[in-house]
Amino acid sequence: MELQEKIDKTFEERFGGHGAVYASAGRINLIGEHTDYNGGFVFPGAIDKVIMAEIRPNETDKVRVFSIDINDYAEFGLNEEDAPEASWARYIFGVAREVLKRGGVVKGFDAVFAGNVPLGAGLSSSAALESCFAFAINDMFNDNTIDKFELARIGQSTEHNYCGVNCGIMDQFASVMGQKGKLMRLDCRSMEFEYFPFEPKDYELVLVDSRVKHELADSPYNKRRQSCERVAKRLGIETLRDATMEMLEAVKTDITAEDYFRAKFVIEEKDRVLAVCDALNAGDYETVGRKMYETHRGLSKDYEVSCEELDFLNDLARECGVTGSRIMGGGFGGCTINLVKKELLPHFLEEVRARFNDKYGHEPQIYEVIISDGARKVCDAAR
Repeated sequence: MELQEKIDKTFEERFGGHGAVYASAGRINLIGEHTDYNGGFVFPGAIDKVIMAEIRPNETDKVRVFSIDINDYAEFGLNEEDAPEASWARYIFGVAREVLKRGGVVKGFDAVFAGNVPLGAGLSSSAALESCFAFAINDMFNDNTIDKFELARIGQSTEHNYCGVNCGIMDQFASVMGQKGKLMRLDCRSMEFEYFPFEPKDYELVLVDSRVKHELADSPYNKRRQSCERVAKRLGIETLRDATMEMLEAVKTDITAEDYFRAKFVIEEKDRVLAVCDALNAGDYETVGRKMYETHRGLSKDYEVSCEELDFLNDLARECGVTGSRIMGGGFGGCTINLVKKELLPHFLEEVRARFNDKYGHEPQIYEVIISDGARKVCDAAR
């Protein structure tokens, strides 16, 4: 409510009166890393950290929007040549343009927004922003005739066409489609998805943000993608989604050691996602945790996208009896995601803060997250 009140007060001061309030969530990915571009599965969920916006049509052809978090205002039209300078405003402009390109309706509106999705922690604040405005435009101007999956594609196209980021669909998909108490298995090849229960009564989900990011000069993501593509080509398949370990072993002598280990991780990760789905259906969180540790090991040793700080956090989690822990995201810095028994949580957090600080000279950021609803309307304009 504090966030909503702050937005409402600012909206009244800037534009007078009130608008409808919308929100969309950041996301976590429990397991399934670097599998999206290999045609595999990802396993995200929306979280209880959101971008929230108050929005009202203004009877003009202009969008007037204020960001509380960066204390900046932008005003722009809805034609291609009206693209705003500010990078944050391009997300909103891009969403409006992508709706128009699909034959939807967008008219001028006033908006104020803010959020509590931590920036730079790998929780996809940009996808939350896109999803919030896509959902609002669909509700205000299009009678919710654009289906939710298309709203996610609108966010993805915004990244591609207006923000210069060639991202997959996972972040926007989770932000739009999330449901409280459920994770989603998304098939990145067919785009089919299924909900799985995630209500661990005796556990907490905790992100530990190392607050470090190692920039590597040799385009590490592209190199890993190319490794996977080379192995798939050698196996005569489109992506590693269709590969098995037996197939990989059969060509081991024909490929480089590096390509072998990259492909090994992807094939094993594909199987881990499916194992976690079965475990969640059975309420077996110990198996979920074990698979998370296996993923971290694979990302660190086979895919080589970890770093010293993340490996330290993972080792510390294991030492403290944490059920599951792994890197979350592309790697080379950022967060670990941890599945922690509630009775162990205070000790774990105390150890993490003290020992990470001793070793690296700063405390990590801690975020406890709950799996929550995705894009939604919070309330109508009437107060």
